[in-house]
Amino acid sequence: MLERYLHPFEAGRGLQEQLRERLLNAILDGAMPPSEAMPSSRKLSELLKISRNTVVLVYEHLVQDGYLIPSDRRGYFINEKFLHQQLNVSLRASSQKLFDRPDHAPDWGRRMQTESAQMRAIIKPRNWREYRYPFIYGQVEADEQTAVRWRDCARIAAMGAHMRCWVDDQVTLDDPLLVEQIIARVLPKRGIKAGPEEILVTIGTQNSLYMLAQLLGRPGLIMGLEDPGYVDARNIFGLSGCDLRPLRIDGQGLVVDKQLDGCDMLFCTPSHQSPTGVTMPVYRRMELLASARERDFLVIEDDYESEQNYLGSNHPALKSFDDSGRVIYLGSLTKNLLPGLRLGFIAADPELIHELRALRRYIYRHPPSNNQRTLALFLSMGHYDAHARRQRDRLARKWRLISRALAKHLPDCHTSGMAGGSSLWVTGTPELDAWRLQRLVAKRGVLIEPGDIHFLGSERPQYHFRLGFGAIAEELIEPGIVALGEAWREMQGQLQAEPATSM
Repeated sequence: MLERYLHPFEAGRGLQEQLRERLLNAILDGAMPPSEAMPSSRKLSELLKISRNTVVLVYEHLVQDGYLIPSDRRGYFINEKFLHQQLNVSLRASSQKLFDRPDHAPDWGRRMQTESAQMRAIIKPRNWREYRYPFIYGQVEADEQTAVRWRDCARIAAMGAHMRCWVDDQVTLDDPLLVEQIIARVLPKRGIKAGPEEILVTIGTQNSLYMLAQLLGRPGLIMGLEDPGYVDARNIFGLSGCDLRPLRIDGQGLVVDKQLDGCDMLFCTPSHQSPTGVTMPVYRRMELLASARERDFLVIEDDYESEQNYLGSNHPALKSFDDSGRVIYLGSLTKNLLPGLRLGFIAADPELIHELRALRRYIYRHPPSNNQRTLALFLSMGHYDAHARRQRDRLARKWRLISRALAKHLPDCHTSGMAGGSSLWVTGTPELDAWRLQRLVAKRGVLIEPGDIHFLGSERPQYHFRLGFGAIAEELIEPGIVALGEAWREMQGQLQAEPATSM
């Protein structure tokens, strides 16, 4: 039975790690009888075509961890007593259904105060890498140079004085070196000056929004949201009971006019409007701040993709013009670096940060301190800036490729998001059904994202979709757009044939 656990090794992962993982799975699943010895190191190394030393090391580690017991001249045996103590279940009962739902199970529907799972949210396929042409937003191409430098920083963070900074529970505090780097190296690029008392490290923008919604949101509060806009912001403030008001945008972002009357707070993405990618000019940013003072509302600024402006100079952040403390600035530190790390920050008035820090304590205390220190070192050594430069150059090339390909193969489409970023917002002809197009292009290995989910109102146009190009290889962009164009024309042919078919 052991053989079915010993499938081929994966590239890019250590052999010891993978062998240990597979042997443990076999042991915990009861594939090896405790009365029988494990395969000898020689036999297992020959079977797997790996070094015998690798097998011996893995066996010795499993002995040290209590899973195996060595026996002179007989080999290694499963430590059944240890497993019983750890799992409190016999290996022979591993097939027992431990989680059958009993008749007296609680009625969760009656008890739950919110139904987050029922909210309209963006769904991204977990198997997106299996698509040949993944035009998916929010993912990046693997950058081996960045990964190597991150590993170096993680190694340094695990040594000496650096390690002493993160082994203890910091309760409410952030890594002082990371806060220092945010103040000295990140915020100045956006024109923002801040002190340590104005910074809170979070585990990403969604977490920042959730804490703000918990602290500032309430039933009856009028929350203005760009329409189309950022779906997670809409859902997060909806969960807090806020009255959500859709706010019109145009080719320069959020429109500042009478539609802001009555808003208590609003969320906006001035640098690259989410999802259209348009940039709010400086004059309109000044109008928005003046409106906030006159109408007495707060502004949450998500500085979405500001570091990816490769087609012109960056406008200073809205927060940089704020002299009233009304702007709450959200920044991501890892979205375009290593998205799985989930680190960001809030820059805001000290009184608000003080309350957010107290609230964060009761949610998760603080983001993992080892990751904070590793990122601080990554910033201090200049690796973050080097990565950003490489990424801007890479995305600029991709933007030119995808823009030319769309103009050539989908001339009926209009695109926005021309000031940089990692995606294009595509508007088709009124008869376009983006979901139907998505199904057609998927058959050709193309992944696109329909855009109706980004609209707040009941009337959600179906003729928009988003093309992310951060994760797709440059040489695959034009072939992917060619396939998209073919599906587009196939759908148009189907639409023209449908009225005749129905007669």
